[in-house]
Order: sequence, then C-alpha cells, then structure tokens
Amino acid sequence: MRSGREDKRRIFIRVVLVCSFVSAIVSGGPIDAEGGIVSWGSRKLPDQPLTNLTQIAAGYKHSLGLKTDGSIVAWGDNWDGQCDVPWPNMGFMAIAAGDGHSLGLKSDGSIVAWGRNYESQCNVPLPNTNFTAIAAGGYHSLGLKTDGSIVTWGWNFDGQGDMPLPNTNFTAIAAGRDHSVGLKTDGSIVAWGDNWAGQCDVPLPNRGFTAIAGGDFHSLGLKRNGSIMGWGYNEYGQCDVPSPNKNFTGMTAGWDHSLGLKTDGSIVSWGRNNYGQCDVPSPNRGFTAIAAGVRHSLGLTTDGSLVGWGNDEYGQCDVPSPNTGFTAIAAGWDHLLGLTTDGSIVTWGDNWAGQCDVPSPNTNFSAIAAGRLHSLGLKADGSIVTWGDNWAGQCDVPSPNTNFSALAAGDFHSLGLKTDGSIVAWGDNWAGQCDVPSPNTAFTALAAGGHHSLGLKTDGLIVPWGWNDYAQCDVPSPNTGFTVIAAGYGHSLGLKTDGSIVAWGDNDYGQCDVPSPNTDFSAIAGGGYHSLGLKTDGSIVAWGWNESGECDVPSPNSNFTAIAAGQWYSLGLRGCAFDLAGDLNNDCKVNMLDVARMGSNWLIHCNTYPYDAACVPK
Repeated sequence: MRSGREDKRRIFIRVVLVCSFVSAIVSGGPIDAEGGIVSWGSRKLPDQPLTNLTQIAAGYKHSLGLKTDGSIVAWGDNWDGQCDVPWPNMGFMAIAAGDGHSLGLKSDGSIVAWGRNYESQCNVPLPNTNFTAIAAGGYHSLGLKTDGSIVTWGWNFDGQGDMPLPNTNFTAIAAGRDHSVGLKTDGSIVAWGDNWAGQCDVPLPNRGFTAIAGGDFHSLGLKRNGSIMGWGYNEYGQCDVPSPNKNFTGMTAGWDHSLGLKTDGSIVSWGRNNYGQCDVPSPNRGFTAIAAGVRHSLGLTTDGSLVGWGNDEYGQCDVPSPNTGFTAIAAGWDHLLGLTTDGSIVTWGDNWAGQCDVPSPNTNFSAIAAGRLHSLGLKADGSIVTWGDNWAGQCDVPSPNTNFSALAAGDFHSLGLKTDGSIVAWGDNWAGQCDVPSPNTAFTALAAGGHHSLGLKTDGLIVPWGWNDYAQCDVPSPNTGFTVIAAGYGHSLGLKTDGSIVAWGDNDYGQCDVPSPNTDFSAIAGGGYHSLGLKTDGSIVAWGWNESGECDVPSPNSNFTAIAAGQWYSLGLRGCAFDLAGDLNNDCKVNMLDVARMGSNWLIHCNTYPYDAACVPK
C-alpha cells in the first residue's frame, strides 16, 4: 500500500469525460447563470471576488483576504484545509496565515483556527475570549488579550510558546517560523524562541518601535521615525533595508525576503528574489497594505483590489478574474483550464512547461483536456490544438487533424475521438496506452488515466487498454449499460444508465468504494486517489484519499453542473449547462441519458432548459 505525500507526487489525474465532451458538462438540478468555478482540496480558488478587501495575509503557499463585510476569502495551497474557512464565514476583523494553518479574529474577541493541526496550532486555549490581535507562525499561533497579555499554542520545540515574564503591557504580536515577537507599550520589543540566527536579539537601542514582523529566521521592527530595523539571518540581505530608510508606515517579513510600505503608497522590497517575490509590479503606487509569504508577496490597493507576485505554484498569487462565464473545466497535475462561453480558454497554475500558454488565436474552442504537463483544446471546426510539455509527442496530433469531436489527456499521452466513432491516440506508449484495440469503431466517448485509456462503445460497452497493474483495465461484469466513463491515475469509473457508478482498479484509499446510496448520478470524475460523482440534484459526492480535503465539498453543495478532479484537488462548475436539443430517449427529461444518446452532436449554451416543456409522458 502506498502512503504519504512523496508517493502521491507520482500520480497523475484526468479530467472527467462526459460522452463525447471531455469536461463533464451535465445538467444537475437548477441552473444558475454565473458559470463560476468552485475548487477544494490542495489547490483552491477564491470563492468570492478579490475585491473590497481590507486586510491581506500570506502563508507558506496560501493567501487570505478579509472583506469589508467581515468574511474571509482564501486561495492557494489547501493541502491541510488552510483555505477552507469554517462556517459561518462572517464577523471577522483580522486574519493571519501560517505555514499550513490560518487564523481569523472575530469581532466578539474569539479566534477561529483551521488547517494543519498536527502540532495543535489550531487548538485555541480556553477561554477563547477577549482577543484583540492574532499571529500565525510556522506551526504555532499567538493571541493578544485585551489586558495586554499574550497567549501561545502549538509547536514549542524551540520555546516559541514559552512567554517571557512579565507577560503584560503588550500592544502587538508577530510570529516567525519558530520564534515569536511582542511589542510593549513602552516601544520595546521582546523576542523568544528559536535564536540560532540571532532573530531574537533585538538591536540596541531597544525603544521607539511601533510595529513588528517575523520572518523565517529574521525579524523586523518599524521605528517611530519611519525607519525599519532588521536582524537575524541575512544571507540574502533580508535585513538590509534599502536606502533611503525612511517614510515607512508598515512592513512584513517573508521566508528570506522583506517588504516595506511607504507613506506615498509604494512598496520597497529586499532580500531573496529567486521567484520574483521582490519584483513589485508596475505601477508601484496606491498600496495600503502588504503581506509576504515564503516565496510570494501581496499588496492591497486603495480600491480594495489585490496584486500578487512571486511564486504561484498553488495559484496563491494569480487568480483568473472574473470567475464567471465558464462552461467547462479541466484539471491537470498542477494546472487548470476553464472554457468560457465565448469559446476562449482561461488557464492558471503551474506553467513551467508552457501548459498554461494557450496558442493564438484563443477562440472557437468547444472542449478542453489537461494532462500532467500538457493541455488540449478542441476547436469548433473539429481540429485539436495542443500546448505544453511534448517530450513523448503528446502534443503532436496525427494527421489529418480534422473531424475530432472529443479529446482526453493522460499522463504523457493524448486521445481524440473522431466523428466516425474511431479513436486516435498519440504520445507515450510504454504501456500500450496508445494501442486502440480492434475494431476501432463505434466509440462515443473516451477517457485517459495515468497510463491507461478507456473507450465507450455505442452499445454501452467499455473497452480498456494500456497499463493494468491495478486491474484498472479489468471492467467488472456485466460490461453493459454504461453511458459515461472516467479514469484516475490507476483506477477507472463507469456510469450506468440507471445512475449508478461502477469503479475498479487501484483502491488503496477507497477511491473505488462508491458511497451509498449509489443512485441518481449524472457525471463522474477520477482523481489520483479520489473520485467524484455528480448527482442529478446538482450535489457532489466525493470519496477516496482526503488528506488535502479534496473530498470535502464546500457548502452549499448544490447547483453544480460539472466536475473535475486534479492531483490533490477538485473542481465544481456552477452555471452554464447544455442544450441537448430535446428529449432523445423519450423519458420526458433532458438529462445525461440524452447525452449518451446524442454522442458528439450537442452544443454548449447558457440558456438551458432542464426539462422539455413540450414533453408528453409516453
């Protein structure tokens, strides 16, 4: 049995396939017109627009924003659920982000904590009242009480939770990775915890400070005269404030870099810049607040909008906006695709192989698929466009590149379904995943797993081929009555005409154990070690590996129309569905069964009718 995050790095996930369309667009309950994407698991998109923000915070690889209405928006790395703000998400007045956990201070003086809790950094000590400020370190947390005392909890290996005496007269708190900092009413700073780099040795004279910040192994203090002092680890110059060191109103400390906010609204940055975390975007003006993560930085502008720069591995900086008008979604290893109503593709996430660089012209797309490091787009004219990693030829569409009606992307291979019902496969073929079995005819849908492939026949039969170490190609009997197929890294899924799901293959984490009741499903998706099912009522059921929260569907779990599963995360689309042009199986409903009948001949629209008003029961 496999376990652990390092093992999971080997996985590769596929986007769900719905009949002839690669991106699981299905009718599921009431349709809203927003076309917005909801994400959960190890990569999370904001569930609210990044506007009207009053505060920002940057964690290791995630970010937080506090809205004017007192709600918190969170995005980026969600491996430990650090972006899943507990309900009710309201009444917050301050935020803080640690390595893998988050804190929110309520207007009633209580603290809400969520995310990684292995070191009890989310277990706020009782009584959880009368707090006025919060700070989140690597694996520990701090809270400032109205009486000027500091409460600490979480990891304490280096004494970062051992409050020096007297524990009184504090006005501000800050937390580094393994050290803590407190500001006294007399303008002096107290620091404790890990001190191997001198990050707790406050320079003399220790007076006249008005603000504090804690980095990985360095600390910062803002003086009353507008200058900043830095001390501790300085290999990358993170303690060397650029000249002129004056007119600062705020500061923040990242892992090995620092930011300072000037009175004119500009940001000054210094220290390590290996991910561009010190390259403040132009125009560098109009900022009111700053935050520094490990390798990314954030700036809040006067209009309440957010600017992010630096490492964006988990989307902690760049979030596509507006999050509306999407009709299809696809999830790769660490990149994501969204198809919009105007036929263009929006991409975000990891782009080191160019898998997010959609070739021009970015128009007239009708379907999308995401591989490990490559992407596919189906044009309205039946041609396929590819981009990203091509080491195995997975982007080299065989000629003639015409008459395609659907597509799928595996680990390093690609599939295309032709209008004549045949499948074309190209790319990596070490396990035979590109060797389509004969007869290569009468296919209506296709799916690609890590190194295996699936094809659905017009008679409801599933044909598998390729890698079979986990029996992911051994379709359970009876192999009949299937309408939709999907593939995870080492497991496979099939949706039956009766709305039940059949799953087989790798089941180390229960990804093949469909929860009861196994009925009323309309779409399926396979992730690395988790699976998703979309119900006809628009709710999502998730099962399997859940260490990153990829199976914790956010509330409200309703009105979803499509699903996709990524490496350690999941996506759900609310909004535009499709027009099936009628009730094709004469059951008085326009739903997934009609999709199965219609095959590739259907169009995407936003004015869908979930039921055929002209239907007369037979």
